[in-house]
Amino acid sequence: MQRIYGIHAVESLLRRDPGAITRLLVQKGRNDRRRAALVGLAREQNVSVEFAPRETLDELVEGRHQGVVAETNPATDGTDTGLGWREADLLAHVEQSAAPVLLLVLDGVTDPHNLGACLRSADAAGVDAVIAPKDRSASLTPVARKVACGAADTVPFVQVTNLRRTLDALKARGVWLYGAAGEAEISLYDNDLKGSLALVLGAEGAGLRRLTREACDVLVHLPMAGAVSSLNVSVAAGVCLFEAVRQRR
Repeated sequence: MQRIYGIHAVESLLRRDPGAITRLLVQKGRNDRRRAALVGLAREQNVSVEFAPRETLDELVEGRHQGVVAETNPATDGTDTGLGWREADLLAHVEQSAAPVLLLVLDGVTDPHNLGACLRSADAAGVDAVIAPKDRSASLTPVARKVACGAADTVPFVQVTNLRRTLDALKARGVWLYGAAGEAEISLYDNDLKGSLALVLGAEGAGLRRLTREACDVLVHLPMAGAVSSLNVSVAAGVCLFEAVRQRR
C-alpha cells in the first residue's frame, strides 16, 4: 500500500479519487477547523474515518503528517503516476492544444522534495505537464505529494522511458526546447517565450545530461549577481516558468 499524508495532499486525493483510499486516519483530540473540514469531506465521499493517537500516525510515516494519513491501493504497475498521463497522452495534448503549450522537463532530479516543489510551481504557472525520465529520477512518492500540496493531482506528471526520444517528438510537433545551463551565453530574459516551449532543467550540480543538452534548441542561463553559482532546481524552475508567464500576459 501507499500512504499519503498532509492536509493538502489528502484533501486533493479525497476530491480526485476517494475510492482509492482504503483507510483514513485522523489524529484523535486534534479538533481544529482544517481537520474538521477534512473529516466532513471524507464522510461526504463515503470514506470511513478512523481516529487514532498521534503516536500511531508517527509510526506510519516519517514526515510531518499534520494529523492525517490516508492508506491507498497501489497503482497496478507499482508506481504512482498522478493523473495517469503516458507519453502518447502528452503528444496528443500537444497536437490538439489550441494555445501554445508550456512544459517543464526535469532531467535527473532525484530528490522527491524538489519534485514536489517543482510540481507546485508548475501548477501555479499553468504548466500543461511535467516530464521526467523513469530511470534515475524521483517519482510521485508520498513525500513528493506532501510537498506538492495537491499539485500532484492537478498537473500531469509524465515519466518516459527515453527522454531524448520524447524531446525529439516534442520538437517535431513545434515545441521549442530551452535548456537551463549555467555556462550558457544567452540569458533566459533575452528570449521570446510566448510560443509552445518546454523548459528543461537538470539536477542541481550535475546539470543536464549530454543527450538532453544536445536535444535543446537553445541553452540559457539565469543571471547570478551573488557568490552562489547556481539555484536549487525547484527555485530555478519557478523563476523560468514565471518569466514565460510574464511574457505570455
